Amino acid sequence: MDHHLTPTPPSPMENSAAGPSSKPPTPASTPNSRLASAPSSRHSATPPHASAQASAPTPASRTIYSDRFIPSRTGSNLALFDLAPSPSAASSHEGCPAASSGSAPAASPYCALLRAALFGPDTPDRVASSATACSSSSSPGPSPVGTPATGNIFRFKTEVRRSAKRALFSGEEEEDALFPGIFTTRGAGPRKVPRSPYKVLDAPALQDDFYLNLVDWSSHNVLAVGLGNCVYLWNACSSKIWDATRCKRIRTMESHRMRVGALAWSSSLLSSGSRDKSILHHDIRAQEDYVSKLTGHKSEVCGLKWSYDNRQLASGGNDNRLFVWNPHSVQPVLKYTEHTAAVKAIAWSPHLHGLLASGGGTADRCIRFWNTTTNTQLSCVDTGSQVCNLVWSKNVNELVSTHGYSQNQIIVWRYPTMSKLATLTGHTYRVLYLAISPDGQTIVTGAGDETLRFWNVFPSPKSQSSDSLSCIGGTSFVRSYIR
Repeated sequence: MDHHLTPTPPSPMENSAAGPSSKPPTPASTPNSRLASAPSSRHSATPPHASAQASAPTPASRTIYSDRFIPSRTGSNLALFDLAPSPSAASSHEGCPAASSGSAPAASPYCALLRAALFGPDTPDRVASSATACSSSSSPGPSPVGTPATGNIFRFKTEVRRSAKRALFSGEEEEDALFPGIFTTRGAGPRKVPRSPYKVLDAPALQDDFYLNLVDWSSHNVLAVGLGNCVYLWNACSSKIWDATRCKRIRTMESHRMRVGALAWSSSLLSSGSRDKSILHHDIRAQEDYVSKLTGHKSEVCGLKWSYDNRQLASGGNDNRLFVWNPHSVQPVLKYTEHTAAVKAIAWSPHLHGLLASGGGTADRCIRFWNTTTNTQLSCVDTGSQVCNLVWSKNVNELVSTHGYSQNQIIVWRYPTMSKLATLTGHTYRVLYLAISPDGQTIVTGAGDETLRFWNVFPSPKSQSSDSLSCIGGTSFVRSYIR
């Protein structure tokens, strides 16, 4: 029996493979011929189940020309967007580029930062997912979501939090929370404070008396120091020293019966605290020596500070009491009795209304924080030594305390954690006097060792408007002079 061999008709797969080769060439005179390469790969692909008649040119397999330019994404880094590279790109490279961690751009810190800023800090790593997508592109089955085969290249993403966008220009704490492990080169440690003073001045006859306040820094960048029976003025811009007794005296107010150890200004109102246990308000515009008298302390008044809004006056005394007064009261409106030693160190926060800090003497050694709005004590920190002075930074939420027995140190604190940023030493006697420069960056300390020491402890303000410059005397440029 003879067997006749009949030629086998071509399979559908062979027809589909030969289909693109049977297309007519693109005319060179067509203006949009250079745009054909991008869309052709998306619209000319023939399904594997097509019949033999599908090899004929159809509207779906012909090249589509358009007036819209669609660039070729063959060289794009689709791994950054959780997209597998196209099969043509995968065949031209030996393996998936995203799979090699050594040369993958998506594994660099820059790509990690960019991905976190665009899609949020919780976006998972794309390298492993891209490698999986690359390996699965050659296997049969449906294409993974987000690959070019599905056409869903730019998938919808949830809106990035505004805090993530601001983190590029924010502080270290927010950067570490949004981009963990990226900003490791900067370091998350505390701000560095110089451990030594940049200037030391001799102050002969500077008294070693805990109850006195003999150093102050004016808004015009002039430092006043009481030495012996004289007051000396040191110009921080020119470093010239003047004897205030040789200047013209404006007025003399003789109203206290004993020494005056504390003064505080509130616009044209001068408040004074004395060993006679009283506080007097002097209005320099009035003819009378004082306009009101405050009574309440049972011992010498050694601390006196007006709040920044001039609505509250805090006073501390040798009776271990801290009182708060309003401008029209003759009796204290708030009384705090928790301290167990004299209260000389008093400071109002410039950042939060009603926040008051106070420090006790040798038997107390504590810094206490009060909310005068709610009349509550917020916290208490045992410093281990006598608290002589407190001052709050106007630029950052930090404060400085000076101490006496037994360590004679200066401590920079971060509020509200009360973590120590720096401990400065150098004085050999109690650091009884403290003042801050008008730009809020420098402090000056005085002690019984008859020296004045200038320290750079606070950073410069991040932004200052012209209004704030006028309030402090326009002294933000003074730093180069007082150094």
